Amino acid sequence: MANKFRILIVDDDASIRQMLSLGLKQEGYDIGTADNGKKALEIIPVFEPHVIILDIMMPVMDGYELCESIPEISGASIIMLTAKDTSKDIVKGLRLGAHDYLVKPFHFEELLARIEVQLRNRFPDLSGRRTIGRFTIDELKKSILLDNQPLQLSPTEYKLLSYLLWNSNQTLSKEQILIHIWGYDFEGEDNIVEVYIRYLREKLGDLDHTIIKTVRGLGYHLQTEQQ
Repeated sequence: MANKFRILIVDDDASIRQMLSLGLKQEGYDIGTADNGKKALEIIPVFEPHVIILDIMMPVMDGYELCESIPEISGASIIMLTAKDTSKDIVKGLRLGAHDYLVKPFHFEELLARIEVQLRNRFPDLSGRRTIGRFTIDELKKSILLDNQPLQLSPTEYKLLSYLLWNSNQTLSKEQILIHIWGYDFEGEDNIVEVYIRYLREKLGDLDHTIIKTVRGLGYHLQTEQQ
């Protein structure tokens, strides 16, 4: 499997923690949370995050104090995410050790892009890029190449093709795929897996089903050049 990056969210606002946790988990990240700086200091050595998303105004220990302490126990990138928006606040955060600073309210896509930049720059050996047969997966960019040409995939198509690739040359049942991509509580159409397999075959030019094979009665099998 690919390297899975860990992100720690430190914010005293439960709604922010929940929203970020849900969104980042859907992007494939492992998530930890803390509602103040003191708890974060206890979690960091155990969870070993690659990125810490850090609010400033918190009880017990605020973000500034935590930011100063983090380098003593972790090499994680620090992204301050806060409502404090003056130049003085931003400069203070960066001088205390933050690697980036984003002001609330914010666009989730912008936060994602900033996380990806930090991971590429600070953890190049864990880039999440891997070649499997004719395919190349870039987990940071959420993109897949076929014969070095980018595939135009929806988020769900990307997740499904990635899952098939990481399990290439194995047969995955419809139930395995359904649970992994759509979750245990999915209540949509019964044929959703078949529909998205068809979408992928069309985008791969796999008209004769030689790349994504149907194994009758068992499921689907993505064939690569690796045996």
